[in-house]
Amino acid sequence: MLYQSTRNKNLHLSPAEAITQGISSDGGLFVPSKVPEIELLDFYALSHMCYSELSTMILSLYLDGFNKGELDYCTEGAYNTDNFDSESIFELAHLYEGRYMLELWHGPTCAFKDMALQILPYLLTVSVQKLGIDKKVVILVATSGDTGKAALEGFKDVDGTSIMVFYPDNGVSAMQKLQMTTQEGSNVSVCAINGNFDDAQTGVKKIFTDEEVIKKLDENGMMFSSANSINWGRLVPQIVYYVGTYCKLFSDEEIKLGEEINFCVPTGNFGNILAAYYAKCMGVPIGKLICASNSNNVLTDFIHTGVYDRNRKFYTTISPSMDILISSNIERLLFLLSGGDDEYIRGLYKDLSETGRFEVTDEIKQKLSEIFYAGYCTDEETKAEIKNVFDKYSYTMDTHTAVASKVYNDYVKATGDTRKTVIVSTASPYKFSASVLDALGSDADGSDEFEMVKLLEEKCGVPAPESLASIKDKTVRFTKTVAPDKMSEAVLDFLF
Repeated sequence: MLYQSTRNKNLHLSPAEAITQGISSDGGLFVPSKVPEIELLDFYALSHMCYSELSTMILSLYLDGFNKGELDYCTEGAYNTDNFDSESIFELAHLYEGRYMLELWHGPTCAFKDMALQILPYLLTVSVQKLGIDKKVVILVATSGDTGKAALEGFKDVDGTSIMVFYPDNGVSAMQKLQMTTQEGSNVSVCAINGNFDDAQTGVKKIFTDEEVIKKLDENGMMFSSANSINWGRLVPQIVYYVGTYCKLFSDEEIKLGEEINFCVPTGNFGNILAAYYAKCMGVPIGKLICASNSNNVLTDFIHTGVYDRNRKFYTTISPSMDILISSNIERLLFLLSGGDDEYIRGLYKDLSETGRFEVTDEIKQKLSEIFYAGYCTDEETKAEIKNVFDKYSYTMDTHTAVASKVYNDYVKATGDTRKTVIVSTASPYKFSASVLDALGSDADGSDEFEMVKLLEEKCGVPAPESLASIKDKTVRFTKTVAPDKMSEAVLDFLF
């Protein structure tokens, strides 16, 4: 199993090299040369594994050259009750007949990013050791809210690494901002930018290919890598919980072996739903993948029309982790759907860079419509869905999960498809207390973030995660804000 760049299929890297580099020097993303398959009968065995065992099994199919001992070290270090408040690592809530909530936020930062970012530091350090690299690895991260804190928590005080996170100053929730700016650790830094997530992500990608900055790092025994889902080491662990969800439904006798289920995923950078597509390609019986967006509905339009156009108004919403107009992992999807045509991908992304848009072929449009359904909803519709589900089922959703719940309702009305469906719940509602309280009709005027957490606890009767409640007693360490064109200077200031 070797890895190619989406913009150069003749490039062949080992898994360790792909994880360590993070992104290809040609600007492309690394993808496996083939997608391994799971036999249907294997689900009997997989359904009896704990999460770390399942992770070792799935990762072994992609990470050729990693032996079982190395993978066990990674998975057992990441997926345990010291890091997660659930023995099964994720929870599957049966909301009502045929609809399930896949809760992926039982990790240390209360967001689904923990599912990958708790293991990435292990995968990265093992990769560096396997390659015999004697350099400090500098992790750069652009975040729309959750990746930043999860990456900081995963890499804090990890030997041989430093990490710097950039976030849009007015584009994250108050709790997300506090989680990042109070981060502990001697090797971490956090910086706001005057811009949106796309500005942060574009800035990080530019730094990765800035020859002058790379030269300075090299002269000082350092190298860059990434913790965003552009890094295959971030994306491949996400495949595991889609396999695990199917196994859980099967072992709970909610489905029969081979029965297809749908997944509805709130989507920003397209990494989470792409992991579901990889699981489908591996043989997990998945029917439709429902892509749910907020008012920044560039993905909805793309899946419906085949035209990707970022030339549109950017909205700051109550589901900020989805406030994205440039979804990086679409590039990996198009490489797969085009049969690995790197020349075609280079052309598309040249168009995107020069004009802000591209249009795919009719053949790819057809494939998109067969695999995906896409929808979006406004902030008002998101809040209405939070209240509707709470009133009916006493279940409290965050603002991103509610987007997926609303879009799934629209999907059923539009298609009549009533297959059992798993809605991917990506964050604890306590990370967005102000918006959730507003949706539930509770008056939180004049309350600070922690008073709102208490109000939400009283409203929904479920204790807030300790990792969020304890932030109240932490000191804000990082207050710097820079313009997007000053991000490289901020990185160098941090390192030198």
